[in-house]
Amino acid sequence: METMDAAAVSAEANPVLVEATRGGMVESRHRAAVAVVDIEGRVILQAGEIEASVYPRSAIKPLQALALVESGAAEAFGLGAAELALACASHNGEPRHAETVGAWLARIGCSAEDLECGAHLPYHQESLEALLRGGAAPSALHNNCSGKHAGFLSVARHLGHPTEGYIRYDHPVQQQVLGILETLTGLDLSEAPRGIDGCGIPVLGMPLGNLALAMARFAQPDDQPEARRAACLRLQQALAAEPFMIAGSGRFCSRVIEATKGRALVKTGAEGVFCGALPELGLGFALKVDDGAGRAAEVACGRVLRRLGVIGETETAALAAVFQPTLFNRAGRAVGELRTAADCPF
Repeated sequence: METMDAAAVSAEANPVLVEATRGGMVESRHRAAVAVVDIEGRVILQAGEIEASVYPRSAIKPLQALALVESGAAEAFGLGAAELALACASHNGEPRHAETVGAWLARIGCSAEDLECGAHLPYHQESLEALLRGGAAPSALHNNCSGKHAGFLSVARHLGHPTEGYIRYDHPVQQQVLGILETLTGLDLSEAPRGIDGCGIPVLGMPLGNLALAMARFAQPDDQPEARRAACLRLQQALAAEPFMIAGSGRFCSRVIEATKGRALVKTGAEGVFCGALPELGLGFALKVDDGAGRAAEVACGRVLRRLGVIGETETAALAAVFQPTLFNRAGRAVGELRTAADCPF
């Protein structure tokens, strides 16, 4: 079996940004890449390889939600901050999430049966238990992506497109979203790696650096066309006003947005992806944990926010449980922690 020189492996690998301890020993290490970019495309902070393509998964929902506002659908259907935040959400499926999506769908002449995201149990334990105690089955309303899908259905309804098959790559709604992503990332995505996300919509591979650029342009859209600029600002305001809707009780994204009062608009994605928009700084960031661990992505996201000065000592202390979470065993005893790696390069 051929072997590779250890120094060569180390030189090519992304740096270790997060480590998990148990007792007095580091038990696991998570490698990741990070890009922080301004609206001119200048890389402000970099760790690891940021040119390799990754699937952004749900971390770009705020960008996908721009179609809902730009198309005029949000205005036509009288959508408020709660619905717009849900369009950007990977939510817990708590009662307020599911009920708001249900009422929204009724407003546009649709129902849960029109959602093509599938059903799963609520992520929120108390909501899950209440649902089962009541003898009910989960519906697509409980799907963490139901708000995004309600947004796509709203665009289809408003523009007169078919609602069936709105998740297909060639559907006019997905093509409109594709155009937004190409403009903001500065990429021609026609030949980009293509897959299907967990909720059924197309997912396209793109470099972390370009994802960070898109988030920077979302954060500070001064050089964007008027409709895009207005849409970005409206979604920013919605997320700041309704942080619960983007995730839910105890969740990282909701807690950070609430604690920073919208100075940090962060969004998680599956497989260790995180993106964020920092409106006051005009910066965007994107990160990807190599092994796909969401637990490490949250710790790395917190490190980025502290490094950029978005979060101060008071907020860091208030968010300690998510920035440096304690690890517990089944009996509830603290046995270790997740933390920034000792040799993190930033």
